[in-house]
Amino acid sequence: MTLRPVWLRSRIYALFYRLPKVLRGHLVRWLTPNYTVGAVVLLRDADDRLLLVRQPRAHRWSLPGGLAARREDPAHTAARELAEEVGVRLEASELTPAHPNARVNAHSQQVDMVFTARVSPDAVLTTDPAEISEARWYHPQQLPPLTAPTRQLLALYRLTPSA
Repeated sequence: MTLRPVWLRSRIYALFYRLPKVLRGHLVRWLTPNYTVGAVVLLRDADDRLLLVRQPRAHRWSLPGGLAARREDPAHTAARELAEEVGVRLEASELTPAHPNARVNAHSQQVDMVFTARVSPDAVLTTDPAEISEARWYHPQQLPPLTAPTRQLLALYRLTPSA
C-alpha cells in the first residue's frame, strides 16, 4: 500500500476528528473489514482422545463449536456450542484458552477462538440431530477424514499424526 503524503494524511485525520464521535464510529465500522467470530473446543477425555463431530450430510469430521451471538463472549460461545451440539455442559470458566487462542482466516474473514477442556471418561454425549449426526472420541494418531479447517487447526496445535 502506498502511503499518501504526510500533509494529506494530517488533513484527513484533522477532518475526521472534527466529526461527532458517533459519526466517527459509524465511519470506522463502515470502512473497516468485518470478521465473523466463532469458537471451537479441543475437548479431550481421560484417555487423551479428542472429540470430533460430523454434521448431517457431511463426510468429514470437525471440532465442536460455532458462531458467537452478537456481543457474546467467546468462552460462553464455546460452552454453549458444546451443550447444544453434544450435550456436554461446562461453564465458560472451565474452558482454557489454547495457545495461540485465535486462528484468523483472512480469506473467509473469520476468527475462531480456540479453547481446551477435559471431561471424565463417563461423559455422556447427546447429539442434536439437526446440527450433528455423529460425535465420537478419537485418538490423535487415528483420526478420521477431517474438514480442511479442522485439519489445519489440529496441525497448528500439533494434534495430527503428521505433526
